[in-house]
Amino acid sequence: MSYADFVHLRVHSAYSLSQGAIRVPEMVSLTKEMRMPAVAITDSGNLFGALEFSQYTSKSGIQPIIGCQLGLPSRNDKPGSPSEPIVMLAQNEVGLANLQYLSSTGFRESDPADPVISMEVMCERSEGLLLLTGGTRGPVFQMLADGQKDEAERWLAQAKEAFGDRLIVELHRHNLAVEKAVEPGVLALADEFGLPLVATNECFFPRPEMYEAHDALICIAQGRTMAERDRWRVTPEHWFKPPEMMRALFADLPDACDNTLEIARRCAIKVETRKPLLPVCPKVREGATEDETLRAMAWEGLEKRLSSMTMDEETRQKYKDRLTFELDIISRMGFPGYFMIVADFIQWGKAHDIPVGPGRGSGAGSLAAWALTITDIDPIPFNLLFERFLNPERVSMPDFDIDFCQDRRDEVIAYVRREYGPDRVAQIITFGKLQARAAVRDVGRVLGLPYGMVNRVAELIPNNPAKPTTLKEAIAGEPKLQEMRDNDEALRRLLEIGQQIEGLFRHASTHAAGVVIGDRPLVELVPLYRDPKSDMLVTQYNMKFVEQAGLVKFDFLGLTTLTILQRGVGFLKKMGIEVDLSRIPLNDPATYDMLSNGDTAGVFQFEGAGMRDVLKQMRPTRLEDLIAAVALYRPGPMANIPDYCRRKHGEAWEPPHEELRDILEETYGIMVYQEQVMQIAQKMAGYSLGGADLLRRAMGKKIRAEMDTQREIFTEGAVKRGIDRDKAVEVFDLMAKFADYGF
Repeated sequence: MSYADFVHLRVHSAYSLSQGAIRVPEMVSLTKEMRMPAVAITDSGNLFGALEFSQYTSKSGIQPIIGCQLGLPSRNDKPGSPSEPIVMLAQNEVGLANLQYLSSTGFRESDPADPVISMEVMCERSEGLLLLTGGTRGPVFQMLADGQKDEAERWLAQAKEAFGDRLIVELHRHNLAVEKAVEPGVLALADEFGLPLVATNECFFPRPEMYEAHDALICIAQGRTMAERDRWRVTPEHWFKPPEMMRALFADLPDACDNTLEIARRCAIKVETRKPLLPVCPKVREGATEDETLRAMAWEGLEKRLSSMTMDEETRQKYKDRLTFELDIISRMGFPGYFMIVADFIQWGKAHDIPVGPGRGSGAGSLAAWALTITDIDPIPFNLLFERFLNPERVSMPDFDIDFCQDRRDEVIAYVRREYGPDRVAQIITFGKLQARAAVRDVGRVLGLPYGMVNRVAELIPNNPAKPTTLKEAIAGEPKLQEMRDNDEALRRLLEIGQQIEGLFRHASTHAAGVVIGDRPLVELVPLYRDPKSDMLVTQYNMKFVEQAGLVKFDFLGLTTLTILQRGVGFLKKMGIEVDLSRIPLNDPATYDMLSNGDTAGVFQFEGAGMRDVLKQMRPTRLEDLIAAVALYRPGPMANIPDYCRRKHGEAWEPPHEELRDILEETYGIMVYQEQVMQIAQKMAGYSLGGADLLRRAMGKKIRAEMDTQREIFTEGAVKRGIDRDKAVEVFDLMAKFADYGF
């Protein structure tokens, strides 16, 4: 394939928050469509999208150019004056590391809303970077526009001393009068300093027809209306123009276009993924490895747990065999350090009287976690499976969900920062998107439409945060919206603009629970952000990409219920009543009577009116009933609640196959838990529990090819065990149906 003779080097993706309207996949598809061999991402102050961009370009056979538009402090002393942008493009690994450092410094040492770096820091970190002068809004152009040629010369001299032949004068032609007036002076300076020229178009939106929608996006961010004239805006020329249009625009300066290709050739670096990098836990015992220390801690912990329990030797051996099995897998998969780190901060929290949850999620299936006091749930009596948490047949990081008292969660994070160093611990960024309803309301406001009119439209859009409805889907499913659109030009415009900006990023914030801990200063691994509300570092990559960059996530969840329980215990203590929550009996008849009466206002997981009705219908008599009630009370499984209740109170039931009676007996023949799916696959079709976990995951993903493969494996395995083929298919289909909502 012949390539185009121009490359875009100045592109604002959607990660230029509330400025860029080019989604990363769209940027890459446009580049491919226009046959450009490469494209640069140069978001405002950040590298939020660098890893995602690297992955999309690589898959498409396009060379990524990792860049960033960085701000230099405004020369105007007036408060609120915007920074003056320059563009830096990474040539190699050293350049990428320096770019990460510079972007991180901007956020850490200035206002995150408009981060800036000093000229001195920029020059100190110049190695491996190309410097573009920033075009129309850049310092050189602005100095010349202000009649300050001497300052422009001094700036270029300082930059050239640091960057040498990596300093390039950037030219824009966005049809602005000031560009035409100042360009001759820019060309003269470039000639005076012997600097190459490069033609760029500062791209903010993908196609010319999106100009109005992009203008609306800027107004939303600024709190202005589109009718106002005295506001910052871009021109209709700031779109992702095809190469031939750029060549025509700079026909008098062909070298400036040729240099886009030369720059692309000089920038041969992309952001790579890494295997998980874990710090060494400070609690490793002297003269021992992490693995040896973990094993010693786990066996000591198990002995302590079992010493307070009465059991025969056969049962005790079952615990020992299970712990040996788990520790071998943890060691083989390289995760002793992870378990030690989690155990350390949980044990610290408990030692400082910070309430910690007993454990939730698949981590409760680990006996090693119970022995290490990461969890307080013994998985064996509840038939919880370790392979559901850590599958030896699928290498992925373990992930404990850990609840801490909401009021004291930050103390645990502060401990982790002290232990590993504040420069090695960070929260994880998240990006808020413009959802359908919000997009309609915001666009209506910037268009100046009456509130009542806009609200009527917004109220017709389904509001389901768990599964948001797009505007396109809402219009297709609501005749009233179609009628409004077809009969009112203002509403047609509202819905059209809304659809164009829906899903774009609106703001950055931090993940509610996720914290990463590095084995070195994090700025050496990922670019960093600063949340204005906290002094703690934040990664510039979101949860998906921060893990791909090699950082391991630890969840520190704040749970108000734990705070309330602690207060309750404190109140009782003041009355002279000592209560140990870990020793409360689980078979108290009076408690089950209270639950059966639905007297559960304020009780975690049981306080809603619907759940109280379920409890009255179920009349629980054991902990397993309460567990089932929580698992069943969700969309999908709710349909099984009446069957569960009738069968609990005596209605006969039969399993799908007699082989499965033991597995389904606890839940009266109803599949309630994903562990049951895994046990069915093991018993009926000969799966290992690791293989059964892969089956469970395949069912959850609903990928047709994977499902067809698993159906064949399951059916053949069952037939080998003497089970009728039709019956095996029937059971598989039951499992697949359950997987739509399984707990």
